[in-house]
Amino acid sequence: MAEDAAMIRGALVALIELEPDLKVVAEVERDDEILPTALFYQPDVAIIDVDQPGFDGLTAAARLRERLPSCRTLILTSLGRPGLLRNVLAAAVGGFILKDAPPSQLATAIRNVASGRRAVSPEFAVPTWGSDGVPLSPREQSVLKLAGDGAEPSEIAATLHLSVGTVRNYLTAIVAKLHARNRVDAIRKAYDVGWLP
Repeated sequence: MAEDAAMIRGALVALIELEPDLKVVAEVERDDEILPTALFYQPDVAIIDVDQPGFDGLTAAARLRERLPSCRTLILTSLGRPGLLRNVLAAAVGGFILKDAPPSQLATAIRNVASGRRAVSPEFAVPTWGSDGVPLSPREQSVLKLAGDGAEPSEIAATLHLSVGTVRNYLTAIVAKLHARNRVDAIRKAYDVGWLP
C-alpha cells in the first residue's frame, strides 16, 4: 500500500485487513520506497496513490511493472477525470478506482486485479467510452490546442492555413460542444478532462 497520507493509508489498510482472503504485507509513505519494498515482499498487487510526492503513481507503476512483472497494480485517486483514466489504461495498470468508492468496491478491485482482470470505477467508464472520448474533431482539437497555448485567432489562422473567420467559427463550435461559457472556459474544461496535454 503506497499512500503518502498516514491517516488515509491506515484506514485503507484496516479496510483491506477486514477481508479474510486479503493481507497487506507492507505499507509505504514515499514514492522512492515503492519499488524496493515491492521487490523485497513480492506482493501480488501494489495499491498506489496516483498523486505520490516526487513522481506520480503511474511512473511508480511503470517502474514496478518493469522490475517485478508478477506484481499487478491498482491505482487509487481522489481525482475523477476521464483524461486521467486514459493515461492509466495506457500505462497498462490493472485497475483504477476512486478513494471515496465503497469499501466493497476496493476489495473487489483488488481481487480482480490479482486475478488478471481490469478494475475501473464505474464513474470513469462512461465518460471515456468510445474511441477516444473526445467530442471534438481533429481540426477543432488543433484549434483548441493552439488557443490553449495562448495563440490569438489570427495566429491560429496563419498556423493552420485557415481564415480568421473560420478559426472563430471553430472556436464558437468548440465552446458549444464543451458546454463552456467562453474560449477560456473551454480550454480549462479540455485540460481538466485530459483532452489537451
